[in-house]
Formats: sequence, structure tokens, C-alpha cells
Amino acid sequence: MIFITVKFRVRPEYADQWPRVVDEFTRATRAEPGCLWFDWSRSLEDPAEYVLVEAFRDDEAGAAHVGSAHFEEARRTLPPHLAETPRIVHVKVPQDDWSRLGEMRVDEG
Repeated sequence: MIFITVKFRVRPEYADQWPRVVDEFTRATRAEPGCLWFDWSRSLEDPAEYVLVEAFRDDEAGAAHVGSAHFEEARRTLPPHLAETPRIVHVKVPQDDWSRLGEMRVDEG
């Protein structure tokens, strides 16, 4: 799978609105057949920073995402809300879901 993490530093005046700003883009991306997950979190230390953790099934699914109309729309509409260019980590990993963290095993039964 393609595993991507992106840090978005949002202009302070838009920080509280960011979930609404990206709502349509988020819903459209999650509906893509090759999207495994597309999840936003807000930094505990910096309320103007959001982290997006996303994954796509394979290169083809990633290309379909980047080539989609909603991605193109996001490229046009999101930057005015940002304080800087987003930072990204993009890797391919040989799995198709989250692994369990063995060092913090929890008895679930």
C-alpha cells in the first residue's frame, strides 16, 4: 500500500474551520475505491497544525486519487487557508492494514 502522512499548518484564522473546509474533499477521497483510510487529527501542541494520515491500495489507486476532480479542486481551494506548504512523508509498505503494536499489547477479552 501507499502510506502518506501530511502536516498542514493552517492560518490561525482558519484553524477552527479546517474540518469544514476539507469536509467535501475528505468525503470524496474516502469514497474512492482504492482509498484504505483518510483521517485527520489536530496537533495537541499547535492548534493550527493538522495531520492527515492516508493510505491507498496501490500505485494505481494513488494515481486515481491525484488525478481526481476533487483533488484538483483541493489544490485550488485549500492553499489560501494555509500558512505554509504542507510537509509530507510518502512511502510504500508491504501490508494492507494497520499492524498491532506488540509493545503495548492489550488483553481484549
